[in-house]
Amino acid sequence: MLSKVLSAAIAGVNAYLVDVEVDIAAKGLPHFSIVGLPDTTVKESKDRVRAALKNIGFSFPLKQITVNMAPAGLKKEGSAFDLPLAVGILAAEGAVPQEILKNFAITGELSLDGSIKPTRGCLSMAIAAEKAALDGLILPYENAAEASVVKGISVYGLKRLTDVIEFLNNPSAFTPYVTDVSKAMETSSVYEEDFTDVKGQEHSKRALEVAAAGGHNILMIGPPGAGKTMLAKRTASILPPMTFNEAIETTSIHSVAGLLKADIPILARRPFRSPHHTISDVALIGGGQIPRPGEVSLSHNGVLFLDELPEFKRNVLEVLRQPIENAEVTISRAAASINYPASFMLIAAMNPCPCGYSGDSRHPCICSPAQIHKYRSRVSGPLLDRIDIHVDVPNVPYKELSSDTCGESSAQIRERVNRARAIQNERFSKDKMIYSNGQMKTRHIKKYCALTPDAQRIFDLAMERLGLSARAYSRILKVSRTIADLDGSGIITPRHISEAIQYRTLDRVVL
Repeated sequence: MLSKVLSAAIAGVNAYLVDVEVDIAAKGLPHFSIVGLPDTTVKESKDRVRAALKNIGFSFPLKQITVNMAPAGLKKEGSAFDLPLAVGILAAEGAVPQEILKNFAITGELSLDGSIKPTRGCLSMAIAAEKAALDGLILPYENAAEASVVKGISVYGLKRLTDVIEFLNNPSAFTPYVTDVSKAMETSSVYEEDFTDVKGQEHSKRALEVAAAGGHNILMIGPPGAGKTMLAKRTASILPPMTFNEAIETTSIHSVAGLLKADIPILARRPFRSPHHTISDVALIGGGQIPRPGEVSLSHNGVLFLDELPEFKRNVLEVLRQPIENAEVTISRAAASINYPASFMLIAAMNPCPCGYSGDSRHPCICSPAQIHKYRSRVSGPLLDRIDIHVDVPNVPYKELSSDTCGESSAQIRERVNRARAIQNERFSKDKMIYSNGQMKTRHIKKYCALTPDAQRIFDLAMERLGLSARAYSRILKVSRTIADLDGSGIITPRHISEAIQYRTLDRVVL
């Protein structure tokens, strides 16, 4: 007897449907084989399925069982094929009707007692099932909340294999899982950190506001304890609120990585990722024997914070160049290439020197000029070339720390950022590849960053007197365009260009 069950597999952050075909032949010695490029975990599923069927009271057939997973040319990984495999055997033996199976996709890992365990990537599977115009998706109960945010597909979260059998025999007795998406978005969009907690550092906060408004990458330079990490953690709270599509993209990545919590069906808060400087290039960029999203993809639509930037290994920093430039990561293997989205705002932080106190009036610096040069040169020119803003973060005087005065809240700053982003959305409405000033190419800079004569004179003087490098030229123009947008100005004035020039600390020859 032959049966066919629809399931799904993950490739990158997307899912594709898989036909699980089960053939049971009465003749010949008992045998159980799985074909269609299964990995070790999939091959082991036959033992879990045999035990689960036996423990729910089903007499496992001692016959020749052949399972084919199509398309056979794509690698099948993970334990999510346990449940469709068990259902396929039940259907081939007549325990469940086969006609209904063509309308549902099924996924889930089986425990030996027949209970269904959660699995990764269920949101992506729900999207694939909806695109295929299926009636519904059967999956573990713990994954139902995330999958049910997809419109146009009925999601049934079940806890045991016996529940699946009962559903397939009488689907009208079950109601699909429903998630209030608006309420879930509102609940998960609240940030714990707020800029109102930050005392002093007005110049640094302004630089972060400019960076958020234009989608610019930023490098903070300051001594230990100046508050660089505190500022970075609060930057996500001033970025524009996530749209539903952005939330779906972000949630899909975290679901595939197995990091999505059961009580949070959708991530509406922009992610903040802060990997340690000992991280490997694979952990940062993604990949591995079984490919997984790296930190750059987990920070998609959010913030990637690299503290102690010069302490990262050189090869680790160099792999950042592709995602910063292309907003995606391509991981190539012999069989196929996988793309992971990686559109993030990079915030980096470093000390001004190895001891950390160069330029600090309260602590003497013990580093020689050669040591300072060697320390700063650990960050390559090509990477610095992709960071638009460099800002000094000095220590905050005790008088400011002890004052009762509170700074602006994140909501107030975000309001200005949203207005600037609205101007940019209008500006780039006809260009599908550009969404913010930070993404502008040379042709956009020439078109949108014209200076007034007075502003041009200041710019020329700064390039000559401060010895600004060639890489600083376009960066200053892009940042000045953002500052003008924050002011609601259509032209770039001397004040805008002067402020932008301040944000190129590491490009000055005097350093």
